[in-house]
Parts: sequence; C-alpha cells; structure tokens
Amino acid sequence: MADTLAQVLLDTVKNYPKPDFMLYKKEGRYQPLSTEEFGRRVKHLCLGLKDLGLQRGDKVIILSENRPEWVITDHANLCLGASTVPIYTSLVPEQIKYIIDDSDAKAVVFSCEDLWKRIEAVKPSLTKVRHYITFLEEAPDGVLTFDQVLERGRKLDEQNPALFESLVKAVKPEDEASLIYTSGTTGVPKGVILTHNNFLSNVKTCVSILDFTHKDTVLSFLPLSHVLERMVTYVYVYAGVHIGYAESLESVGANLLEIRPTIMVSVPRVFEKIYAKVMDNVLSSSTLKKRIFFWALKVGKEYGRRKLNKETIPGGLQRKRNLAHKLVYSKIIEKTGGRVRFFVSGGAPLSKDIAEFFYALGLVILEGYGLTETSPVISLNTFENIRLGTVGKPIPGIEVKIAPDGEILTRGPHVMKGYYKKEAETREAFEGGWFHTGDIGHIDKDGFVVITDRKKDIIVTAGGKNIAPQPIENILKTNPYISNAVVIGDRRRFVCALIVPNFEKLEKYAKASNIPFAGRAELLRNERVVNFLKAEVDRATPNLAQYERVKRIALLDRDFEIEKGEMTPSLKVKRNIIEQKYKAFIDALYEEERNSG
Repeated sequence: MADTLAQVLLDTVKNYPKPDFMLYKKEGRYQPLSTEEFGRRVKHLCLGLKDLGLQRGDKVIILSENRPEWVITDHANLCLGASTVPIYTSLVPEQIKYIIDDSDAKAVVFSCEDLWKRIEAVKPSLTKVRHYITFLEEAPDGVLTFDQVLERGRKLDEQNPALFESLVKAVKPEDEASLIYTSGTTGVPKGVILTHNNFLSNVKTCVSILDFTHKDTVLSFLPLSHVLERMVTYVYVYAGVHIGYAESLESVGANLLEIRPTIMVSVPRVFEKIYAKVMDNVLSSSTLKKRIFFWALKVGKEYGRRKLNKETIPGGLQRKRNLAHKLVYSKIIEKTGGRVRFFVSGGAPLSKDIAEFFYALGLVILEGYGLTETSPVISLNTFENIRLGTVGKPIPGIEVKIAPDGEILTRGPHVMKGYYKKEAETREAFEGGWFHTGDIGHIDKDGFVVITDRKKDIIVTAGGKNIAPQPIENILKTNPYISNAVVIGDRRRFVCALIVPNFEKLEKYAKASNIPFAGRAELLRNERVVNFLKAEVDRATPNLAQYERVKRIALLDRDFEIEKGEMTPSLKVKRNIIEQKYKAFIDALYEEERNSG
C-alpha cells in the first residue's frame, strides 16, 4: 500500500485507467483527460522540473485557479520530492511577494495574464526565484510555458526511462509535501509544513469512513489553495474518482447540471446561498405553493428526526414523504444534478438549521472540522455516526481532548511538522505535547465534537458574560433579508451587529411598503427599513439568552470582500479588520444608546 503521495500517483495510473479521469471546460464544453495522460504529464513535468535544476526539498509556488494543470504540477512536485506552496488567486501583489519570499521558493508556476501582472509588479525583489512557468500557450519574456517544461521532461524520460520511478521511490513519508500559508483572520500568514504522511493519514482514513469509489464523480470548485480541497483531491486520486472542475464559483450552479456529481465538498457559505435562493423562490411563490413547500419541509424534518434517532418510520409518514419528494424535494435535488449521494462541509461552522433543512430534503451534509495545521480533518460526521449541529466524532487514529479553558487539543499523524521558520510559534502551538487548535468547544456524551467559536473571537461583555459570535451570525444569515452579519460586543455593555442586507429582497419590501428611496444609501438610512431589519433580527433569535440578544444594528451598503482584506480567501470574516473599518458605525451604535439612556 502506498506510503507517500508520490506512490499514490503510480498506483492510481495502474489501477484506475479511465478515459475521463478529469473533466475541464474548454471552448464552451467539457473535455476529458484520461488517467494515462494525467500520469504521463505528471511524469514529464516532474522530469522537466528536475532538468531545470529543481530538486528534493525545493519549494515551488502554484498561483492558479482550479484546473488539471494545478493538480499535475502538484503531483510532479510530490514525485520529485519538492514541496508545493499554493497561493490564492485573490491575493494582491504584496501578499504574493510575502509568500514567495518567505517560502524561499525556487520556481513560480502561474496560469494567466492577470496573475502574471501581479507577479511582475514584485518580480524585481524576488531574488530567490530561478524559474517562472505559465499555463499560457504563449509565455511573457523570461517565462517558460508548461508545454516547454513537459517537452524537456519527455526528452529526459527517453534518455533515462528508469529515472522517474527512482525519484518516486526516493520520496519518504516524513518528507515535506507542502508549505501552506494560513489565510489568517489576524496577523501575518504562517507557513504550515505538511508531510506526505500528514496528508496520507487523512486520505486513507477519509476513504475508509466515507464511501468514495472509482464510480463517483465530484465537482471541484473550492480553491485548491485551500487545504480541504487539496486533501480531498488526494482522496479523489487515491480512490480513482472522476474529477470535474467548475469554471468559477459563480458558475457552480450551471456546472452542477453538466457534471452531475455524486459527491460535493464545500464550505458553509455555498450551502447558505443555496438555502437563501430556495427560500426566496418559495416566499415569492403563490400561497398554495408556499403551503405545499412548508408541509413538505415539516414532513421531511419529522422523517429526518426519526431516521437520525434510528426510530421506525410509520407507513403513513413514509407515504407522506414519498409525496413530498415528488412535489418538492425532487425539484430542488434536480438543481444539484440529481445524483448527489452526499455533501461534505468544512472550513467554517455550518448552521444547524441549514443542515436540518438539507437533511429534510434528502440531501445529506456530512459536516467535519479541522485546520490547515491538521491536514485538515480532525473530526467528521459519517452515515453510521451523524449528529446535526456537531462536527462529528474524531476520525480513527487521532486523539482529541478539551483543555480546562475549553480549547480543543489534538495529536496524531495528521498534525503538521511545524510553522516554517517560526520556532517560537511552533513551540507555543505544541505546548504540553498537544496541538492547540485555537477553537473552543466540547465533546458531548456520545463522543461528538461541538465547536462553539474561535478562542480569539469570543466576546466578553463589560458585565463579564462570554458570548460566541459565530452561532449568532449563522442564525442571522438564515434570514432571507440578511446576506451577512458580524456580531460586536467585546468589552461593551451589550451586543450589536453589522448587517449586510439581501438588497434584492429589501428593495422589494421597500417598494411593497411604499418606502421611497433613490439608492442604497437612502434606503439604509430610512428608519422604517432599520426597524424592519431589527425586527427580522429579533424574529430570527428568540431562543438566545437575554445577554446574547442583538440590541442595535447598523446596515452596511455592500458585502465584505476578499480583495479589500475583509475576508480570508476561505470566506471567513476578518473581525479585527471589520471592526477597524466600521469603527464609526460601531461607536455610533453605542453612543446612540448612551444618549438615549
């Protein structure tokens, strides 16, 4: 059995020959790439990189959107014994420069002209980089094309047919496979060193507890720079799964219908958007359709509750569910391509309400939990062990415990080697021999892990009450009039929230209510609109403790953006940045309260 990711490649090429191992969009239609051709390109690129002078331990940057060449480049590095350093395509030149420089990368591989412009802007200061390689057919001056490097490798393979396999065999489980820079909601990004064994321990475990097979098809759309998408791509290669690549995040809806995946891995934000769209369509439909939908949802939730509790399903309920499926569920399932066996959600907390909603429709979301530093999976719900509202049980082969202050600690083969060139931070992370996740949570009586919030995000009010903002924000985001929310209140007397409205819905409400407005700014200043959204906030949160209730809100005229540094590339809000940018709004909320008091 393979003990390195390099060996996995050889096994896959041998065991899962298929004409359409990968599917990618070109000239408006999906084109296939066979397992054989995938393996050949990995081999020739690996040898081409060696011919350029790259060797074991060298760092190679990949700056590209998801596409087969990304995965080919990554596997070529792995087979050479080099280490892949992925960079999010949303980063600005200075951030790109920091990662290239800090990682001591010898080569930079990029996909398009726009990304080349960002590299070019900082290129004069990138003194350690020896080679630039592009997926473009025509390269800028001083840059090699992907095909040119493949050709170098092909010639080297002809001269020395045994070289590639000897390189693969030389790779050891403890060798570094990747240096992944945390997107960092605070502070400077840290380079996380992950070995072949780190990734492979996760891959083998996930394949054993989730039913991934060579008959499955997936749609890949989370950035491959994200550790979750990276690890599950290794799962797909390991299990011989068909991989279809989405053209972009915006085109996922259309690509789902083309690829018709059986499995899809995502982050909660995508499920939140699907939920919001479904609810929006329902709420704007006829009274009869609304009644049918909410009847079907009630039936689905009762059926789901009994199924989760392993109770018998009465014949009457089964008949109702069959009818509900025909009238409602099937139409929503069809929008996912109609073949999804299960979804996997990770990267951030998923609202329990949304998980229950999908489960009621017959679309199972298996939520998991992990970090870049843990390759990434720590715990995961499975079909045998599922509890909505939790992130599942710790996966086999690893340990998890809760520190006295509630922090989740873990140890095992999944945990990183350390932070690159950051000894003090590495020592701190491993204090007491356990990796400190920075997340607060608990393990319930049946062994399921429940995440409360990030340790650094916990709000401590002026009255000493501890409040976890993320669960409150997740509840708010299920409201059809709210697109995004950030809860504020640290060292303050009470909780407030910055609300990004769903403008399409809010404008419809304003027109129906005869509220005049010339634009967004005027709409958001209208007292009736503010009061309406505050009432929606109250309506969404009746079960919160009194001290957790949102007392005041400020309405923002746009959603948070990665490009403005307000969100990480994995769509987590950077609270410190938001609080700085909207300080005037926040101060006004509390000033207003003092004045009215």
